[in-house]
Amino acid sequence: MTLSDAVAHLSPHRWARAERLLVRKALAEFAHERLITPEAVEGEDGGDGAYVVRSDDGLTSYRFTAVRRALDHWQVDAGSITRHRDGGELPLAALDFFIELRKSLGLSDEVLPVYLEEISSTLSGTCYKLTKPRPTSAELARSGFQEIETGMTEGHPCFVANNGRLGFGIHEYLSYAPETASPVRLVWLAAHRSRAAFTAGVGVEYESFLRGELGEETVDRFHGVLRDRGLDPADYLFIPVHPWQWWNKLTVTFAAEVARQHLVCLGEGDDEYLAQQSIRTFFNASAPEKHYVKTALSVINMGFMRGLSAAYMEATPAINDWLAQLVDNDPLLRSTGLSIIRERAAVGYRHLEYEAATDRYSPYRKMLAALWRESPVPSLRDGETLATMASLVHVDDEGSSVAAALIERSGLTPVEWLRRYLRAYLTPLLHSFYAYDLVFMPHGENVILVLKDGVVERAVYKDIAEEIAVMDPDAVLPPAVERLRVDVPEDVKLLSLFTDVFDCFFRFLAANLAGEGVLAEDDFWRTVAECVREYQEAAPELADKFRQYDMFAPEFALSCLNRLQLRDNKQMVDLSDPAGALQLVGTLKNPIAGL
Repeated sequence: MTLSDAVAHLSPHRWARAERLLVRKALAEFAHERLITPEAVEGEDGGDGAYVVRSDDGLTSYRFTAVRRALDHWQVDAGSITRHRDGGELPLAALDFFIELRKSLGLSDEVLPVYLEEISSTLSGTCYKLTKPRPTSAELARSGFQEIETGMTEGHPCFVANNGRLGFGIHEYLSYAPETASPVRLVWLAAHRSRAAFTAGVGVEYESFLRGELGEETVDRFHGVLRDRGLDPADYLFIPVHPWQWWNKLTVTFAAEVARQHLVCLGEGDDEYLAQQSIRTFFNASAPEKHYVKTALSVINMGFMRGLSAAYMEATPAINDWLAQLVDNDPLLRSTGLSIIRERAAVGYRHLEYEAATDRYSPYRKMLAALWRESPVPSLRDGETLATMASLVHVDDEGSSVAAALIERSGLTPVEWLRRYLRAYLTPLLHSFYAYDLVFMPHGENVILVLKDGVVERAVYKDIAEEIAVMDPDAVLPPAVERLRVDVPEDVKLLSLFTDVFDCFFRFLAANLAGEGVLAEDDFWRTVAECVREYQEAAPELADKFRQYDMFAPEFALSCLNRLQLRDNKQMVDLSDPAGALQLVGTLKNPIAGL
């Protein structure tokens, strides 16, 4: 690849298209979070639905048309957006948009340039996506698991700067971004047992597990590397490493560990992997039935450095075994078809000097760890296929969503299709909350749907150990699972459903289906209400909790995600007090209240 080939995707017309799409999202989500207040414009050609947003100094205005939907969702028409100053029209310029509105958005002098860099990176990624053949939603609805995964274009539906990946150069982006679908071979290190630990779930033993993942020949080859250096393989544990992490962090930041042979580079493994939407997790393309590998990756993306804590890894398999047993022993959860893909084994390396110099939340403690997560592929039955739940809100270039395409393919009515999906996805979340005070982080990328002929058969939850929490202070938990307990104020507990499910996923799904004329918003939310009532009728023993935490309350607090990132885009949540970090601004009308 030549120097100019590396930036061939950055053409004027693609950049302009990317900017328009991003400004559309910024106007929609910042209006939703009440950072900006669009004013209705009366009597203009746009008629009803015409709005204007003015810059901080009042000199620049953005005009557009939008449909306002439930949950204060702004469905902005990208093609309608125009920018004006001094009586003339200016081209849209995304970076200028954030500078012109920096005070409204609360962007400090420190955060602004880094946020602009994340926006630039997000735009560059969009330009790359615009160079690829873009399958229609109907085509995606019939595609395979990884074709769907790499076909996603939007990223998180709420966050505006959602593909920052600060730390990737362009050649690294082309090698490691999920949308490039570039096969990756992981780098393997031998880590001295004096500083490394391997933990595993019930029935998993280190040596046989590694041989199953790597293959006998590769394990023997790696042992040979150690013996050639006069080292005993029995003194070391193998750790898979993201290639970026090896080249950019471990060879420099962990140089002393390499020099002292606490860490020994063994080379690449033989299997080829595909990066998933979460960037640092890999699917084994060579052997899809083998485990995912989740690696530490010290890049900044969407409000966090994406490392992995060695200390956290130690309890990860035990937490997964605990949750798997809970699901298995609960008849209602089993009846929905819910399953989890367990994080079966984990390995972490502790750099003692950096640990002495930092607190437990420091990125320096999250540079070298990995975990292995089950693949959902072996669980498939005849005719079943897999798709990330994020695909439901994917919209193609013609404005058609994958959800609508699946509904059409299924032959079911939209309401019946939605009912099946809600039974698989929402009912387990409701029961986990009410029966166990257990909450997940059930966004689109964290849920895999099992489909058959376009119909959702069941849901698979993933990303367990880092993303679940138990909100009951009196719950009896095994010692290894104790870290899941969180202290959450009573009045925000239900936001785990209202925010994560209603506002951050259903809001987009409902709006897309309504905009396409597939399913009216009232019918969507009525079906959600019916799902909640059906669950409550199936669990009458929890009636007191249904009253205490009322899913049909008239309103709930608006929890704002972009405000977190705009305030601190490197560490947007204090991990020691996640509830305390919430940015709550007013309330939203509950769309199922009174239904």
